[in-house]
Amino acid sequence: MEAYCVKCKAKQEMKDGKEVAMKGKGGTQRRAMKGVCPKCSTTMFRILPKKD
Repeated sequence: MEAYCVKCKAKQEMKDGKEVAMKGKGGTQRRAMKGVCPKCSTTMFRILPKKD
């Protein structure tokens, strides 16, 4: 999955991506992907849409 790397300032293909649950407003859970940038090894996040 592609995500934006803040350190490289470019979209990169996320390495070792896994789905995590983040806290949202009102005590809800937000889905997100968490992985590593293949070029600079910085942690990357991408917020996913809600499941229907």
